[in-house]
Amino acid sequence: MSELDDRRGVALALGQLADIGSARLRGLLAAGAPSVVWSAVRAGEPPIAGVDRSVAARWAVAARDLDPEVELRRHLGAGLGVATIGDPGYPDRLSVDKAPPALLVWDGDLAALDGRTVGIVGTRRCTHYGRDTAFAFGSQLASLGISVVSGLALGIDGAAHAGTTSAEGAPPVAVVANGLDRIYPRRHEMLWREVARRGVVIAEVPMGVAALPWRFPARNRIIAALSELLVVVESSPKGGSMHTVRQADDRGRTVMAVPGPIRSEASEGTNLLISEGCPPCCGVPDIAVALGLATASAPTSTRAAGTVLGHAARRVLEALDRTPTSLEQLVVRSGLGIGETNAALLELEDAGCVSAANGWFERRDPC
Repeated sequence: MSELDDRRGVALALGQLADIGSARLRGLLAAGAPSVVWSAVRAGEPPIAGVDRSVAARWAVAARDLDPEVELRRHLGAGLGVATIGDPGYPDRLSVDKAPPALLVWDGDLAALDGRTVGIVGTRRCTHYGRDTAFAFGSQLASLGISVVSGLALGIDGAAHAGTTSAEGAPPVAVVANGLDRIYPRRHEMLWREVARRGVVIAEVPMGVAALPWRFPARNRIIAALSELLVVVESSPKGGSMHTVRQADDRGRTVMAVPGPIRSEASEGTNLLISEGCPPCCGVPDIAVALGLATASAPTSTRAAGTVLGHAARRVLEALDRTPTSLEQLVVRSGLGIGETNAALLELEDAGCVSAANGWFERRDPC
């Protein structure tokens, strides 16, 4: 193999050993010629400090079943891109970061990183309000030529990426915490493949590596590094999104938060951010201004073409907002009887304008 391929193959092999994060992998790759480092690891004598004997012994045992040349062929044969820090083609946005990934593996086209980027993150346990907001942001930003960076997780992340793939525009960017042969979560398989087809899915680990809990905070720093600006849609005060916020703050990125209902647990974290001075984000125009695109205009939300609502449905829709509202509240606000209000809500649900859960109703985009 060439020197470049030798380095990439060794990085892929080392990356499959237990307890090797990006910092340790960077240290190993900087410790000498790749083949020399690999030989030392196989002999149980890794050439970096801070590795105790038991870990070194486990690495040596695991390394006997790995061949760097085979690992490189396996990844390239799967259609994946591979680069180590310092390689030609390694993204500039990451090479200048304070904690750059030692290894990058990607499915798709890294050119997706060349344009303007906005990170969108939030809780997995989102509300309809949060999901609709993330979807609308993703769609509108893509239409404006701005790539959305997120983690393909359940909830807000997935909704934002679903929005980007619903529009013709900038390519989506996903950063995941596991090997690219292990789609996680499984229910996002179609979305994962669509993001890779239109843009790129990035990991800092080789194929076969599972999404262990500690890898998600590590993944978050890459989302922050790749984003010019970070938008938090919904989050608890101690949610994983707050780790991404800290990583973005640490890199001097602007962080914006979407305000939410004061009674919604899903909005406690975002409302707290705003109370602490974080700029509120009430729509894509706010994001455009923060990016210095003051003349940009975001697409407006309109009800689906062909949908004509009756008089009662229009009155109930006017009485609804994007916070959970009870039937009794809607009766008072609309001035209609309970029977008319119920019928109107059914009409609005059929039109996709209202979501209902446990006796509460919320207005949905694009209505």
